Amino acid sequence: MSSTQELHLLANQWIQAFNDKNIESLLALYDNEATHFSPRLKKMHPETNGLITGKEAMYKWWQEAFNRLPDLQYKPIHIVAENEIIYLEYTRITASEENLIINERLIVKNKLIVNSKVL
Repeated sequence: MSSTQELHLLANQWIQAFNDKNIESLLALYDNEATHFSPRLKKMHPETNGLITGKEAMYKWWQEAFNRLPDLQYKPIHIVAENEIIYLEYTRITASEENLIINERLIVKNKLIVNSKVL
């Protein structure tokens, strides 16, 4: 089990890797068979029904997002972490779209993210 402090550190590493567009560092935080769900993924790739599995699929998704929105940044608002669950609230910022407040849940097992879900 991860401590609350370790979960907060993981959350901050996740945000930093995302803002740096460092997909390798971002994927290092995930289990090899992790899943990711996002309504935006569902909209842009309806064949996925919003759900992808594994690092290869996540790499492709995030690379596509970073190519499409090179100035994309996440500004944290709240991080709540306990019992191997991290809840993130952040502002999604990019010049080409209106800012959005996003809520995302990360489930952690053995200090790696096994599921991320944009709520």
